[in-house]
Amino acid sequence: MAHDSNRNLPCDGDNRCMICKLTPPPEETLTCKTCVTPWHLNCLSVRPQTLAEATQWECPDCSNLISSHAPPSTVTSGSEQSDSLIAAIRAIESDDSLSDQDKAKRRQQLLSGGGSGDGDTAIDDGNGNGNEIGSGGDNDVLKLISGSFNCSFCMQLPERPVTTPCGHNFCLKCFEKWVGQGKRTCAICRTAIPPKMASQPRINSSLVTAIRMAKMTKSNTSSGPSKPYYSVTNQNRPDKAYTTERAKYSGKANACSGKIFVTVPPDHFGPILAENDPERGTGVLVGETWEDRMDCRQWGAHLPHVSGIAGQSDYGAQSVALSGGYEDDEDHGEWFLYTGSGGRDLSGNKRTNKTQSFDQKFEKSNEALRVSCRKGYPVRVVRSHKEKRSAYAPEKGVRYDGIYRIEKCWRKPGIQGFKVCRYLFVRCDNDPAPWTSDEHGDRPRPLPSIEELKNATDVTERKGTPSWDYDEQKACWLWKKPPPESRKHANNEGVEDGNGSSSRKSRRKTQMSVSERLLKEFCCPICHKVMTQPLTTPCAHNFCKSCLQDAFAGQTFMKARTCEGRRTLRAKKNIMKCPSCPHDISEYLQNPQVNRELMSVIESLQRQTKETEENAVSGEETSNSDQKNDDINDENPETEVMNLEVGEPGIEVMQDLKRKKSGDQKNDDVKDENPETEANNMSMEVGESGIEVMKEGFEADQI
Repeated sequence: MAHDSNRNLPCDGDNRCMICKLTPPPEETLTCKTCVTPWHLNCLSVRPQTLAEATQWECPDCSNLISSHAPPSTVTSGSEQSDSLIAAIRAIESDDSLSDQDKAKRRQQLLSGGGSGDGDTAIDDGNGNGNEIGSGGDNDVLKLISGSFNCSFCMQLPERPVTTPCGHNFCLKCFEKWVGQGKRTCAICRTAIPPKMASQPRINSSLVTAIRMAKMTKSNTSSGPSKPYYSVTNQNRPDKAYTTERAKYSGKANACSGKIFVTVPPDHFGPILAENDPERGTGVLVGETWEDRMDCRQWGAHLPHVSGIAGQSDYGAQSVALSGGYEDDEDHGEWFLYTGSGGRDLSGNKRTNKTQSFDQKFEKSNEALRVSCRKGYPVRVVRSHKEKRSAYAPEKGVRYDGIYRIEKCWRKPGIQGFKVCRYLFVRCDNDPAPWTSDEHGDRPRPLPSIEELKNATDVTERKGTPSWDYDEQKACWLWKKPPPESRKHANNEGVEDGNGSSSRKSRRKTQMSVSERLLKEFCCPICHKVMTQPLTTPCAHNFCKSCLQDAFAGQTFMKARTCEGRRTLRAKKNIMKCPSCPHDISEYLQNPQVNRELMSVIESLQRQTKETEENAVSGEETSNSDQKNDDINDENPETEVMNLEVGEPGIEVMQDLKRKKSGDQKNDDVKDENPETEANNMSMEVGESGIEVMKEGFEADQI
């Protein structure tokens, strides 16, 4: 087959020569010692002459060999271009000030024709608009995405992106066209593509969201100012829950919360005391009743108006509501058995569902209750009139019943057959319960015997001393350990001090940036944190490498089988389903490859977010210091002109001179007529002794 001898092309992933389109036998294949790429020996323009040269042979791409049959001008220009490219790469490698990641980025920019590798490169955003990376501005995120997630065929942002298990991204059309040609290897690294993915490629939804958000950022910045959104501060809210023009239903179905009357942060543990009640000065009292959950929220007893648990899985639970949501609950007043949340299908925008469809787990709100159990935190309890099975529920509205403590938690099969999380709450409040006539609060009481603990699993009990406990000397319940530090801001808006100024310092509104929103999209579905060493499965789901491997820890890829222990049968493959879908990923787990492109973007976004936060904090500190200096100068204007630090003897001399100056009217008239003599007169009146005394005093202050 005739072909152009000036071209030198290797064999493709199927070992077919890209020039003659034939599959050469192994004895006619030559492998480069540098890039390990197979080449067809007969199609090379320059072949090794001896066996020693064949063992140390480098391909034309690595050795920069040019065919002797090429025109002289082509040789000269090609060699000069190749020499400059190699020199630029060596300059990048020899630069000790660059990290390995920076070197790799500059090499990639250099080889892709993006510049000399020593500066910012221009990247096409898909519309023909070149943008310089690192030049700042509002489109930094889009430039970052454009430089990392380009399709390897069309070199544009992937349209309906498909990510191979080796971590490379392609447009869906480009990928289908490549596979339609019979290619079953990655176009970049030549890793084999799984047959199921080749026949049914899946779109990477996380990458779609990231590209869409980056493009929306550019469109928003280019189209002018964004649409203003108005928010109502707490002090401007009405005293009752209210509806806006956007409400679709009447009543409180779409109501907004009214003013929050207490000054505790949303994650406050324990009772709400009088100092946190600027409206009445009494705090939230046991037995206090509200019309509904929205009114209860305004006084901080239980903030969520739908959820029964208020808490954070890594911090603890602050309050719970007994409202008859689960038929497994048992209410005995001073103690009750509470059922966790979850286990019900809420798809289709359902608010509630009484049918249990799967097991509950210790995660999210359930884990928050377990943290409070281990730490011994106080939990506020409110009861609703909707709890029809309890004799302790109020007749109407929502009632605050005081502080309880979780003593144990476990899992057991519920009434509907699925496992539920269970918690033993015991009352430990300094005020008597609303249903008793006692004049004092609770005393430490023995725990009740729970029959269902015999068949329970995952039992958790507190091992150490609780944070909220009874003090025998003071005869009351109090914090034995320091309460957990609040991670949220308290509501102090509108609370004024004695001078009439607001006691709450104005803080910067924490508006989530584009980088932070993108990082939120790159969260692992298992640990719910930003992915580290991300893996992309053939079903287009992303996980942390450690999380995915831990999910299948202890499982083997093949399962040995025997026939009643007599003879060995053929081993059976273990099915390992993806944590996010029923797809089998057992073959992928044998050699998972980290998605380097995605990891690079995540690390860049994290650095950008960190730099933004540091700049914001430094700018806020600078503005605060400038404001403080302005306030000091306004209070004492004389110090703005002169602020001398001298010793006590020097101060006395200056005061004497000041008195002499104020008492001598003639000298003042003379100074007014001739201002230039004022300094000379002052120096003559001080004399050498006064200057020495001032110097001694200044040196004493310095020591």
